[in-house]
Amino acid sequence: MKKLHYLLFSATLLMGTATQAQIKVEIAGVGSNQIPVAVAAFADEGIAPADVSDIIRADLERSGVFKVIDAGQTISDSASIDLAAFRAQGADALVVGSVSRQPDGRFAIRYKLHDTIKGAPISQLGGEVQPQFTRLQAHRIADDVYEKLTGVRGIFSTRIAYVKDTGKQHALVVADADGENEIVAAYGRESIISPAWSPDGTKVAYVSLEDRKPVVYLQDLRTGKRNVISNVKGNNSAPAWAPNGNLLAVALSKDGNTEIYTVGSDGSGHRRLTNNPAIDSEPQFSADGQTIYFMSDRSGGPQIYKMSAAGGNATRVTFNGNYNISPRVSPDGKTLAWISQRNGTFSLYAMNLASGQELRLADGATEPSFSPNGKYIMYAIKGGGRASLAVVSVDGRIKQRLSTNAGNIREPSWGPFMK
Repeated sequence: MKKLHYLLFSATLLMGTATQAQIKVEIAGVGSNQIPVAVAAFADEGIAPADVSDIIRADLERSGVFKVIDAGQTISDSASIDLAAFRAQGADALVVGSVSRQPDGRFAIRYKLHDTIKGAPISQLGGEVQPQFTRLQAHRIADDVYEKLTGVRGIFSTRIAYVKDTGKQHALVVADADGENEIVAAYGRESIISPAWSPDGTKVAYVSLEDRKPVVYLQDLRTGKRNVISNVKGNNSAPAWAPNGNLLAVALSKDGNTEIYTVGSDGSGHRRLTNNPAIDSEPQFSADGQTIYFMSDRSGGPQIYKMSAAGGNATRVTFNGNYNISPRVSPDGKTLAWISQRNGTFSLYAMNLASGQELRLADGATEPSFSPNGKYIMYAIKGGGRASLAVVSVDGRIKQRLSTNAGNIREPSWGPFMK
């Protein structure tokens, strides 16, 4: 029996160290009415393992929301600044900061965000971090800039999980949202599919075929410990977390055809929710945990349905197209994303659940996953003979492509906000 290897790493290792980027980010589209922001080099940032201002610039540019202006100089957060000069350059806001080494080896990283129109500070942050957390602190600063200027929480300090296939090896990988700091959580020669983050961001559920059939496992990212969530007769697949973190929905075929069940996060208490001659699979909880969306072919072809999280009658959600799969619900509960095959092409669609209005976001897409602020969707895409990841905003205006030179990457899962 071939076994999957899983790695033990501490929380410090999980956050990673400053390493060469494994994923290349290409911005293919930006939003309208971009906010012009000038970012100055931080004072003394050269002493740190990573250039803080460069990371902030890259994050803001990658969002597609900002037009980043190079301030052309180094400015400390404590300096006296001629904000009118930056306003004349077209900047609505200015980011400045400083880095200093502490006696205990930590780095003090401080930043200030200025409104160049009103001539006043908007926000400031400061903190002392270990060297390996320099990048994380830079992402947190970018998060603060994003939130203060848009009113929406930033997602630069979040993490993503995905599957990487290299030759005959398959790996469950965790990385920063920008593709840096890859950590291999599990690997083996058998396929890995369906990674799903726990709501607290400490665990990833996934499916492995190492036991010659699909089995649902739970990988603890803090301790490296792995537990079996579901290994009943037949196929065990498609894990999805309830918002409370105590329950998962899964698709099981233990009684014949595939049905939706729930199971405790400790692997106990399988409870069947659907009872239909058709195939029911790919469950997803709504943001409030009261509803489960899922795929079923009970109408003759795969469509998206919803039902109470306690089970019961199901209601059809999708009606356009004959092939609709992979439902995902936004964290605010307002938007449904899914994959629809129409005219021979698999495309990513989003639906406003209140109005029912649909929007086609991207062609050639599979396996969507919402960002925790609900503003972006990551998905898998193939091109040039290689599988990679891409990101699109929920309005379709902002597009990114994340590619790697080392194997195929697929099955993305965007992690929650970090505590």
